[in-house]
Amino acid sequence: MSIWEVILAFVVVVLMLVALLANVLVLMCFLYSADIRKQVPGLFILNLTFCNLLMTVSSMPLTLAGIIYKRQPGGDQICHVVGFLETFLTTNSMLSMAALSIDRWIAVVFPLSYHSKMRYRDAALILSYTWLHSVSFPIVAASLSWVGFHHLYASCTLYNKRPEDRTQFVIFTGVFHTLSFLLSLIVLCFTYLKVLKVARFHCKRIDVITMQTLVLLVDIHPSVRERCLEEQKRRRQRATKKISTFIGTFILCFAPYVITRLVELSSTIPINSHWGIISKCLAYSKVVSDPFVYSLLRNQYKKTWKDIINKILKRSSINSSALTNCRNSKKGNGEPPSSWDLIQQDRSPKEEGNKCFQM
Repeated sequence: MSIWEVILAFVVVVLMLVALLANVLVLMCFLYSADIRKQVPGLFILNLTFCNLLMTVSSMPLTLAGIIYKRQPGGDQICHVVGFLETFLTTNSMLSMAALSIDRWIAVVFPLSYHSKMRYRDAALILSYTWLHSVSFPIVAASLSWVGFHHLYASCTLYNKRPEDRTQFVIFTGVFHTLSFLLSLIVLCFTYLKVLKVARFHCKRIDVITMQTLVLLVDIHPSVRERCLEEQKRRRQRATKKISTFIGTFILCFAPYVITRLVELSSTIPINSHWGIISKCLAYSKVVSDPFVYSLLRNQYKKTWKDIINKILKRSSINSSALTNCRNSKKGNGEPPSSWDLIQQDRSPKEEGNKCFQM
């Protein structure tokens, strides 16, 4: 193995471990928290997590073996099954992200009618479509023997070995990526840009109220005024950063691989084998980023997995807080903390930053 192949194999191993840990943690949060299970977006996140876990335990290990041994790992039957799953899971995960963006669009743009437009039945219908859409392409590819081990990507995926089927395979590949990657990207851009427009409109309204309040309160402390202005700036940037993350990770992870697959159809442009594996690793990195982008970095999931960790360690958040208060009281005058002290300790940074709006 060359140094490049060693590095790529190491990258795949790291991606596998992080993806497995992160997606299992999302699944544990879903099973542990009744509030997460009650929410309609939880169904889309569960479906996305299911696809990521299957991709981690099926396609990624065979790609690692293909990089190490430079040949097809296992028999043809195993490779066909893994190639079928890889095509199905990739398409399903893309459509699941599009479904999540539609859910956010309805929640932000039509907040008063959200519960009537996005119910469990509606979410189940959307998921049914994603499954039917995703499974149709690998069924066609498997029936035409267009699934196999591709040395350029060192993985079992869509692959045509017969020159006489080249035209049909080119058409199939173009339609497949148009109705999976391009369709999902268009939905993501349309819905999240609408969400960003609404978010900026609300930020402008809040900024006007904030500036009017600061002008009226002439005796306000400079530190409070500064915190208000900083919160105003962070509020304007928050929605842009989140939406840029949703769309940016989708493009960064999937676009190189899709473009490489399309360029590969042209026999006039040679593609380096190392780049083929790198583009495949970038597509695998979406399996790693999805748990953090859509789940684990949200406050509800943070609280849930912290509760899970505390439960595993056999300590509750209440006991930990009580122990901290007792230690603080011992360091002071020996008196137990007052009710006001307990309230102050429970004050969140968000409440601290919103003081200016309560004056």
